[in-house]
Amino acid sequence: MEKIHPNCWNEHGELKTVMVCSPSSVDVPDQRTADYVGWEKPVNQEKAKENHEEMTQAMEDAGIAVIDYSKYLKDEVKELNQQLINRVFVRDLACVYGNTVIPGDAGTTMRAPEYVHCHELFQSWFDEKVFSIQDNNRLKALENGDVFVLNRDSVFINTGLRSSIESIEALKGKIFQAGFSEIGIIDLPRTGETMHLDMNCNVAGTDILIAKSYMRLFPVQVVNEKGGRYVMMEEFIKRQGFDVLWTDDIKHTVADINFLNLDPDTLLISTKANKKILKDHPKLKGKKLIEVDVNELEKGGGGIRCMTLPLERRE
Repeated sequence: MEKIHPNCWNEHGELKTVMVCSPSSVDVPDQRTADYVGWEKPVNQEKAKENHEEMTQAMEDAGIAVIDYSKYLKDEVKELNQQLINRVFVRDLACVYGNTVIPGDAGTTMRAPEYVHCHELFQSWFDEKVFSIQDNNRLKALENGDVFVLNRDSVFINTGLRSSIESIEALKGKIFQAGFSEIGIIDLPRTGETMHLDMNCNVAGTDILIAKSYMRLFPVQVVNEKGGRYVMMEEFIKRQGFDVLWTDDIKHTVADINFLNLDPDTLLISTKANKKILKDHPKLKGKKLIEVDVNELEKGGGGIRCMTLPLERRE
């Protein structure tokens, strides 16, 4: 593997390189087991792998370099990793802040091994100047489904079920060093349906964000190197140059809102997504929608955004 030069200053630029991980080899055989492990429904991993291949192929057809990190694992680590049922949800493992890669920290011990496996690979994939495996040593929990890089100035982070305010406090200096001037912090309900920020809202293009309507009632703590203040979420988002489409028309949280921007005009979405949402605003009507069947994968409680970690975007 040649060194990767990370570059992500937003959520909507043309995607050039993305990391994924193929599904586990272990089925979740029945609803009782799914409930125990926090999944929505039982999952047949052979079907899940077919879904994953379709998703990967769609990105490759769009000219995106797709890296499956599981293919680079060796020996005992590879054997263990194949049995980790959540390994497909790579978004949580790290985030590219501009040209800096900062490792996340698992919010549940069930997911801890995959973080270690991935971060050890990153040591050889990235230069020491852009990635340090020690950066998460002071974190208590930070899963990057809770993080949006909005633009060159601002990052939006949720302190929820899987990410702690203590971790954001420990990490904020590193984010400022990466080139960002402010961090918007929101504290959403701690439930399975609202587990991560990207299960509640998503950037849908250069200047439009889709969010569940209840979020407009939440304040955002805006933190910079000099201090902080509170504003309502809509004010914070609009100040970053985004209109907000508030919607209650969410039938399936993961399928409807957990999509991926392939470029400013193209979204990779689930075949189960409520496409009406993506036509409810003038700035969304011209979007190209590429649909992929990820139904079996979505039963694990995560969608397309959860299963993709952008490493390089063209601004």
